[in-house]
Amino acid sequence: MTARGEDPRVTGLRSAVSRLRRELAAYPAEFRDRGIAEEELAALDAMAAGGAPELRHLRRSLLLIAGAIGSVSALARGVREVRAAVDLFGEPPR
Repeated sequence: MTARGEDPRVTGLRSAVSRLRRELAAYPAEFRDRGIAEEELAALDAMAAGGAPELRHLRRSLLLIAGAIGSVSALARGVREVRAAVDLFGEPPR
C-alpha cells in the first residue's frame, strides 16, 4: 500500500490503461475491433477504480484487448504494459 492507502498494482494498472487509451485515441486509422478495445479498456479502468479487481476479469479484458489490437504494431507497447500491470495481480492465495 502507498502512503495514501492505494495498492500500487492498481495505480500501475490505471496508469497503463490510461496510456493505452490515449494512444488508441490518437491512432489515426480505423480497424474493425477498435470499439471492443475501447470498451474493454474502459472496463479495466472501472475495475481498477473499484480498488480490488478480480484476476479472472482482468485477464478476460486483457485477452479481448490483445485480440482487438493485436495486429496494430503501433499499439503493441501499450498492450504489453497493460499485460505487465495485469500480471502483477498474479494468482490469488488459496
